Amino acid sequence: MIEPTLVYDDDCGFCTWWADYVDRHGELRIVGFSDLSAEPELRERLPTHYEQCSHLVTDDAVYSCGASIEEALRRTTTNSTVRDVIEFGRHFEEYERVREWAYREVADNRETWGQLVSKTPPARRESDGSGSR
Repeated sequence: MIEPTLVYDDDCGFCTWWADYVDRHGELRIVGFSDLSAEPELRERLPTHYEQCSHLVTDDAVYSCGASIEEALRRTTTNSTVRDVIEFGRHFEEYERVREWAYREVADNRETWGQLVSKTPPARRESDGSGSR
């Protein structure tokens, strides 16, 4: 049995900021790409080219890219409006395409978004001695 887990690029400040947000406001386990070697059962569930985007792994499914962020936000406890918007959007035929397009636009511009919101990635904190995970 796998606890619902968000797997993300823990070498990216923007991605780390989002993972921290989900960690603080939800009940998901958070695992960075760099920690997957210690998680063979989890790694086995991910797609071959898992480093192309984030993933949310549950017992029943693996949500990837935009679907992973959507599912993570749906599972957060802070904002029911976000859940309502997601549920509303799912009624439209183009919703999935738009969701994935938006995810890719943000993911492809992480450095720019990271200038607005960012958190020192865990691997960098450890290497510079500024704290633990």
